[in-house]
Amino acid sequence: METLNSILDTVDGFVWGIPLIAVILFVGILLTSRLGVLQVTNLGNALRYMLHSEKEGQGEVSSFAALCTALAATVGTGNIVGVATAIGTGGPGALFWMEVAAFFGMATKYAEGLLAVKYRKVAGDGKVLGGPFYYIETGIKERFGLNFKWLAILFAIFGVLAGLLGIGTITQVNGITSAVATVFPTGEFVNIGGNSVSISTAIAGLCCAGFTAMVIIGGLKRIAKVALYIVPLMAIFYILFCLLILGFNFANIPTAIQTIIQAAFNPSAVTGGVVGTIFIAMQKGIARGIFSNEAGLGSAPIAAAAAKTSEPVRQGLVCMTGTFIDTIIICSMTGLAIVVTGAWTPELGLQGVNITMEAFTRGLSNLPSGPSVAPFILTIALVFFAFTTILGWAYYSERCLEYLVGRGKKGAILAFRWLYVAAVFIGPYLTVSAVWTSADIFNGLMAFPNLVALILLSGIVARETKKFFEKLEKEKD
Repeated sequence: METLNSILDTVDGFVWGIPLIAVILFVGILLTSRLGVLQVTNLGNALRYMLHSEKEGQGEVSSFAALCTALAATVGTGNIVGVATAIGTGGPGALFWMEVAAFFGMATKYAEGLLAVKYRKVAGDGKVLGGPFYYIETGIKERFGLNFKWLAILFAIFGVLAGLLGIGTITQVNGITSAVATVFPTGEFVNIGGNSVSISTAIAGLCCAGFTAMVIIGGLKRIAKVALYIVPLMAIFYILFCLLILGFNFANIPTAIQTIIQAAFNPSAVTGGVVGTIFIAMQKGIARGIFSNEAGLGSAPIAAAAAKTSEPVRQGLVCMTGTFIDTIIICSMTGLAIVVTGAWTPELGLQGVNITMEAFTRGLSNLPSGPSVAPFILTIALVFFAFTTILGWAYYSERCLEYLVGRGKKGAILAFRWLYVAAVFIGPYLTVSAVWTSADIFNGLMAFPNLVALILLSGIVARETKKFFEKLEKEKD
């Protein structure tokens, strides 16, 4: 196992090295510049479009349902465990770089959503086929006359692997079962596949696999229906408790923000040498930020393509709000709660979800029975966030597979769904280090083809955006 972890760490270091981080930021900065800082000037329009879907337009689900499906895939363990992991290994400064990446990532997510709708295909039965593989193949060919289908195929392959073996299954169920085992410790263990695990871990994993099967067998509309109810309710539930923690520790917030900014540029001064370089803080923050909001990966446009809309720009704006909600709001809440309570300090020796658990325990100590209730609150949020991510990525990876094998292969799709359920089932019994490292690798591999397309098609994005807002101005006149 040590050899496997060593190999994975080497590959992860290569995939998430300086080149990919630089390209992700470059694409976000490029699009932000070409779009006139659209994520600031049109955030109000984006939030308005998010709540008011178009009455007409082709698609399978409403714009809001498409957004909830995308949020179901993004709001998950990355918002609770991922933020804690970033701060625990990269220091508080990692949160700063996470926010920087998210700011520019909003422009990236906007472009992804726009291109997904512009180049999607609507089949005779009304089923929408869209995502990066279509704008990589069709968009680049129309714009430059180049055949980049091979790159679209690569993206689809990486998307299947990311869903099946990375961000979609193993990391999510691992986060669920770890939290459940912490909150409901038992002295009884069972042997599964040569691993001795607690009864609570085994039961949680089995229930998660069972509920996953019940939902994903019904396809997109069932996934969207579940996400439409769970995601908004759980986001509000989690944000309220984070606000309580920040309220109880209001006096510490200015110092926490100062610590975050200082650690972003001089981490060793804050962490006592545990994190020595700015690059480590940047790498951990950006990598975990991308893991959480998925801007640049090309996953969210798969859901955006299914929206009932006739305006690519409008859906791009709706898509952009996903990064705002996921990282600028939810991840910031988690990160601030961790820093203001001091749960991140190396002296505590905590890792992953236990850092966030400590933050909630300390932060809610002013409430009656707060320290004892806090782990239950966090576990509930983690379970639902992670479960919806499992559902969202089931849809993403299935669409990637459908692109590879072609439409109408119902047997292959059904077999994949059961294979996906099996991956959820075995997830709790894999080591945490290997799980997160493999997820990082697949995320990075997905990003490469998508980023190439975004750079090449950035001119199309700018032109479509200009036309849309010129049309709006004429309608006002």
